[in-house]
Amino acid sequence: MNPLLRLGTRGSVLALWQARHLGDLLQQAHPDLHVETVIISTQGDRLKDRPLPDIGGKGLFTEELEQALRDRSIDIAVHSLKDLPTTQPAGLVLGATLARACASDVLVSRDGFTPATLPAAARVGTSSTRRKAQLLAHRPDLAVIDIRGNADTRLRKLRNPGDAYDAIVMAHAALLRLGESCEPGWIIPEHIMLPAPGQGAIAAQCRDERETLELLEAVSDPATDLETTAERAFLAGLGGGCAVPVAALGDIGGAGSLWLRGRVCSSDGAHCVDLESETSLADGMAGIEGRAKIGRAELRRQACEAGTALAKEALDRGAAGLLTGSLSRSGGLGA
Repeated sequence: MNPLLRLGTRGSVLALWQARHLGDLLQQAHPDLHVETVIISTQGDRLKDRPLPDIGGKGLFTEELEQALRDRSIDIAVHSLKDLPTTQPAGLVLGATLARACASDVLVSRDGFTPATLPAAARVGTSSTRRKAQLLAHRPDLAVIDIRGNADTRLRKLRNPGDAYDAIVMAHAALLRLGESCEPGWIIPEHIMLPAPGQGAIAAQCRDERETLELLEAVSDPATDLETTAERAFLAGLGGGCAVPVAALGDIGGAGSLWLRGRVCSSDGAHCVDLESETSLADGMAGIEGRAKIGRAELRRQACEAGTALAKEALDRGAAGLLTGSLSRSGGLGA
């Protein structure tokens, strides 16, 4: 019998696509492997009638999958990396980060609006505090209203004339993975909306066991791993989760440097702290591609330090007040 590997996933169309994608990559890398998909319902899937920030944010889409790993009913949990808390439970590790699709957000509407052409007081649906804050920073006249449901459910709500949305904001990667068309004008420029840490990347979480980690090593993308490690370290350094208005995007340049941008906003978008840094990883990139000077663990340490340092700079520039909601449109930015 071929070795069996059980992939745990949520049951949405997008989550199943991600699990199939990981399964295909694993079977290409290990032809004798037999992959089975196990669907697991999470708290975030069941509580669909309340805004995400009201029900916690952290772990809403991951806790049941992590419990299945601990129970050994699955071998790998497949996540959207942006949904995965930055701290791993004891005994579990992030075994692989797949090559990232486009990290940008897109504005989807029945009438092809862009952020600039949305009518005054247009009703834009999102359940993300990050997206809401950045939209309002750019267009404070908009009416940003909550929308829940999986990506395909949100698209159906938008297309229903009886629903209340003129447009919705969602991840470009999700739209592509659902097989939906995306006009270039729908992509929101990063100076308007920086993505969530880890957005567009698929994560494979597993028990800290050598056999599974060796299987996953063949499908992990080194550049995406470093970029998202820095982004998630920035988020962790701010003490935040997926329910706070924090954005970050890393980019490994051709010369082997890590360029990291971060943004922290007040919930109403009135105040934003923007930051960026560049860290040289030239020797480390040679280590990844040529198995030479520096190992992957050292590179990840450097990327983590870059994210942590940028978070400290953000806090020094007043980000703590933004995250705790102590600033409003009438207030000022702290030191």
